[in-house]
Amino acid sequence: MANLMIRIAMLATCSIALINAFSVTSAVAAPGTEPGGSDADYSGMGQRSAYPPSSYPKRSGAKATHAPKAKKAKQSLFDAPAFAHGYRAAYSAIYDRTDYASAIEQLKTLGHDDNPNVANLIGYSYRKPGDYEQSQVWYERALKADPNHVLTWQYYGLWQLERGNREQALYHLGRIASICGTGCEEYRSLAAALEKPPGTSLVY
Repeated sequence: MANLMIRIAMLATCSIALINAFSVTSAVAAPGTEPGGSDADYSGMGQRSAYPPSSYPKRSGAKATHAPKAKKAKQSLFDAPAFAHGYRAAYSAIYDRTDYASAIEQLKTLGHDDNPNVANLIGYSYRKPGDYEQSQVWYERALKADPNHVLTWQYYGLWQLERGNREQALYHLGRIASICGTGCEEYRSLAAALEKPPGTSLVY
């Protein structure tokens, strides 16, 4: 009988210990924490975040949630000293000396007629002395290389105005607005030109 009472007491003690252990485990794994000890912050949404904690291993077939490594910036032609020097010389010939013929030769010598900056300046250098046919060819080439080249849209819009094509100039103004808005210099310049009486000499 004594042995039976000892066994019952031991079973009771074990049961109490097991119940206490279960209660502690439940408290540790209470809602609001993630496995691995990282606190879950659902910002009051009452649902699991769309992105798992960074400590979770990536699952096969799942999309990565980290930002991809930034690609190296594309090297500009202007990083090449020879190109930059030649372009600056042509730019100076145009805007400092109005020597358009020299600028055209310098720009063509650069060997990058498909660059929108180069093609646009060649177009400008043909337009200023009045060679509208060649100017148009180069403006079109610049826009083929970069349909969003805002300076070409501006200069080509001025070309349209000088040719009496006001509706086309307005179209160019709209293209500029869609690229850089109505506050950019290119938009303001072409808009100001459109407000002038027909036949007015244009600065650009």
